[in-house]
This record gives sequence, C-alpha cells and structure tokens, in this order.
Amino acid sequence: MSDYAQEAIKPYGDAQGSKRSQVETMFNRIAHSYDLLNHTLSLGIDRIWRRNAIRHLKTLTSAQPPRRILDVATGTGDLTLLAYRELRPQHIDGVDISSEMMAVGREKVAKARLSEVVDFHLQDCSAMTFPSQTFDAVISAFALRNFQYLDECLVEIRRVMKPGSPLVAIDLCTPVAFPMRQLFWIYQRCVMPLIGRFISHDNHAYVYLPQTMAAIPQAADMTAIFRRAGFTHTAYRRLLFGMCIRYSAQA
Repeated sequence: MSDYAQEAIKPYGDAQGSKRSQVETMFNRIAHSYDLLNHTLSLGIDRIWRRNAIRHLKTLTSAQPPRRILDVATGTGDLTLLAYRELRPQHIDGVDISSEMMAVGREKVAKARLSEVVDFHLQDCSAMTFPSQTFDAVISAFALRNFQYLDECLVEIRRVMKPGSPLVAIDLCTPVAFPMRQLFWIYQRCVMPLIGRFISHDNHAYVYLPQTMAAIPQAADMTAIFRRAGFTHTAYRRLLFGMCIRYSAQA
C-alpha cells in the first residue's frame, strides 16, 4: 500500500470516512459550481493548461492517432471534449467517482452532440472494469492528489493501456522559484479558500485543495512514482512559473 502525505489529507477530517468517500462527497457537493471555480481561481488559465496537455498528446501520437482514449477522473468532461475536438478518436471513455460531476459532463456532451462517441462511467480508477490493454491513450487533469492510493491507481491505469501507449496528465503544484513561491503561498492560503467558499458554499473543498497541492510528490518525485508503477519514458514540464506540471509517460 502506498503512503504519500496527500493520501492522508481528507476534505472533511478523520471522522467522516475514507479519503475516497470524502472526495466523492466533496465533488458531488461542488459539481454545480466546479467549472466556474476552476476558471475563476486560475483566471481562466486552466483552459490553457488543458490545451497544452492535449496538444502534447497530439504530438506524442502524431504517427498513430489514438482511436480510443480514457480520461481518468473526468469530472465535468472539459478535457474529454477538448481531446475529441483536437484528436477526433473513435471513442472516449471518462471515469470518475462523482456522479454529479459527470452529470454536468453529460449535459455538455449532449449539447455538443457527442453522446455516441463519449461515455461516462461511475468507477474508481483503482479498480476499473475495462479489459486489459484497451486504450490507445490516457489523459487526466487535476486528479493525482485526490487518489486515495496513488500507486494502486497508476498500476491499474497502466493495466488498461495498450503497451507503448502514452499517458499525459496535468496537476496543480506549488511554484519553487522566488517570488512566485511566496506570492502563491499567500494566494492559496488566503484568496483561494475565500473565493472557494463564496462560490461553492463548501467550507472545506478549497482548503483541502492547497493542502494537497503542497503535500503531493511533484516533478521528478512524481515521475519516479510513475516508473515504479511500470511506466517508461517519464517526463515532466512546469507550466506558468511552476503552478501546474504536465506529466507524460508510456505504458
């Protein structure tokens, strides 16, 4: 069993169940405001980070575009929809533990008239029902710090990927260089929780976020975790002064 600092951080404390169950509850509670919160807290830059991830995947798969893609912790489906527009796969499957987040995603997919090529599944990515070696590529956005057992999730993700297929994931992190590190410390501890509570009406969700951002292994430490899960060709790139990191790996 893995043992990383962010795995012990729960949105609502130790008295209300496992991290997995609390994360599910949290995202179900804030699903109605999640997109607005993401765009507000990042000043809209989260869209740029997603686009960066998908375009990197497009580069990695230029010789053989993926026919079937898995979006891990798909949430409200923004990354899924972007992947379809950029890559035009035959099918995209999104998995998430939050039914309310995916309900928002299904509305977006229906509005885009893509219900025949996009499916959402209520599944924990540590134990998915897909056969082994199903997917040509895997994508994920802002999810790694929310996994209850990071190692187990990565091993399971690799199981459902075809050998040699790419994974591209982005996640928030703490900047390391002066003065962004100091400025971001103030932002994530003062501004972020205040805006989060105001928009989502959840007093815990956007306190939990900066806590896990600070605790999760980052950069080279995270790529080492990917390698322990069996991935190869691991790499990372810091985006926007290190506020976000893009990871890539090969199954």
